[in-house]
Amino acid sequence: MNLGTNIAAQSASMALAQTSAALARSLSQLSSGSRILNASELAMSMRFDAKIERANAAKDNVSSGLSYASTQDGYLKRIARTLDRMSELSMLSLDGTKSDADRGLYNNEFVQLQDLIKEIATKEFNGVSLFSAVDVESVIDSEGTTFTLDGIDLGASSTTYNNVTTSGTSISSTTAATTALNYIKTAIMELGKDRTEVSANISRFNMASETLDATIQTFSAASSAIKDLDVAKESTEYSKQNILSQATTAMLVQANQLPQSVLRLLPN
Repeated sequence: MNLGTNIAAQSASMALAQTSAALARSLSQLSSGSRILNASELAMSMRFDAKIERANAAKDNVSSGLSYASTQDGYLKRIARTLDRMSELSMLSLDGTKSDADRGLYNNEFVQLQDLIKEIATKEFNGVSLFSAVDVESVIDSEGTTFTLDGIDLGASSTTYNNVTTSGTSISSTTAATTALNYIKTAIMELGKDRTEVSANISRFNMASETLDATIQTFSAASSAIKDLDVAKESTEYSKQNILSQATTAMLVQANQLPQSVLRLLPN
């Protein structure tokens, strides 16, 4: 037996230090609910969290873009009903049994409908024109990809719609009604194209929103796998390390008492 070095006590001390460290780590994880143990896991988790935040911001952008396109579609539906009524009035004015006085009454309504279209052409969404030649861009994913909404021009610079709404267009005579009807039919065809484009934009935004939902769900799950603690598993580990700590402490006490037995070998 070596009195200079207590190998058993050193071994027990090392085991106790390891067990204590494992016990402290387990206790820390249980108290925080996080299982991140090293810098690489922390960096990966931070990247995932940043992507999730970007995706949430992009989802807000997509929601705004969807609202913009839906508002456009709502106004275009009103214009479609307006053009339908204007074409009906034009046909009524073409009737040879109607007097110019009758045509004047039809024209009064026709002018009011022209003003309605011109008013809709000035509408805005959050300060952005709904109906102009200027394109609108929206970010639709977490990487900053943009989607362009082509401008739908209902203003004076649009020949097709301007022909219908200009003050020179009327149905006060059969000749004028014939010209107005041709303008209106052309505008209805153009409106059909515009509504198709807006409908496609709405569909695109809906798909982008679904994709972002999937992105957020996927990366949230990945981040959770890195950060979130399995409490049941860690509780078992904590109990194990706690028992080992108590046992190792008892063994260290025993190891420290071993040199005392040497004294019995010495003469009195």
